[in-house]
Amino acid sequence: MNDAALEYFDIHTHDLNATRAIISTGPGFPPVAGRFYSVGIHPWETSGEIDADWLMTIRRRVAEPCVVAVGETGLDKLKGAPLERQMEILRGHIAVSEESGKPLILHVVKAFPEIIALKNEIKPSQPWIIHGFRGKPQLAGELVRHGFYISLGEHFNQDVPAVVPPDRLFAETDESDLPIGEIAGRIKNLDNSLPFAIFGIDNSVIN
Repeated sequence: MNDAALEYFDIHTHDLNATRAIISTGPGFPPVAGRFYSVGIHPWETSGEIDADWLMTIRRRVAEPCVVAVGETGLDKLKGAPLERQMEILRGHIAVSEESGKPLILHVVKAFPEIIALKNEIKPSQPWIIHGFRGKPQLAGELVRHGFYISLGEHFNQDVPAVVPPDRLFAETDESDLPIGEIAGRIKNLDNSLPFAIFGIDNSVIN
């Protein structure tokens, strides 16, 4: 990893060895001290068998100090259980986010009208972050108007950063092999120092 990569904090990765990052895990993964995590059930996993106590397990995990966000969770019309089941599981995650006072990290595919309508219905107090956003700037602008945060990974529309305020914009690696510094360097309007207060992460860890 080069020096440029060290200048940025990775909002979302599945690399369990990552540092200076929020590592996305399932509820069964035991966290390692000194790292940051999000915990949730991915929409793709909703079609499989889910333990009846899944919500209690997520509550218990999210209560740990090193877990700074809930998710990833969300809605995916192309993969996973029927949308009704995904919505049921998503609502459980939202409840944990609100109870714990920790942000929600969302995976959304072909379901942006539904996710916007849900946010307008619930009126959450916690930030909702669309991770890995690849949509057009018009959709990004609509999401911003509805109060969403947006995280960009390796592949994104180059016109999107201009319509997202710096305090609503994140960079992530997700499953990319590129270092976070390279991805972040492609994102104009990205201010690495602004948004991390929503996770309760001290900026000294990031900068």
